Amino acid sequence: MPTKERLAEFIATVERNEHVEAIERFYAPHASMQENNAPPRVGRDVLVAHEAAALARLSKMDTQPAVMVLHDGDNVVIQWVFLMTNKTGETLRFEELTHQVWEGDRIVRERFFYDSRQFG
Repeated sequence: MPTKERLAEFIATVERNEHVEAIERFYAPHASMQENNAPPRVGRDVLVAHEAAALARLSKMDTQPAVMVLHDGDNVVIQWVFLMTNKTGETLRFEELTHQVWEGDRIVRERFFYDSRQFG
């Protein structure tokens, strides 16, 4: 179970747009991420590579302060809003809920819930 301080440190890292660093620092080596009902990606190295590639497709990522955080034992739910600017200068507002399962001070499983129609 993450401490309140560890969770605040994670959120602050994401809010600073240090997404790859957040995965490196806060996810277990065997962690998984899942987009809605897609198959999960497994392994921290895979997660880091996927995040780096996603960010490389953008010219700017602006993470807004966490809208809401629910913390109950090993379970954390965060509501995020991201302003993502693509290479042509168009900015997209993207909102999601993420459910995380922690073991100790590391995230072992994360699932994102969002409306894919946000992508146009």
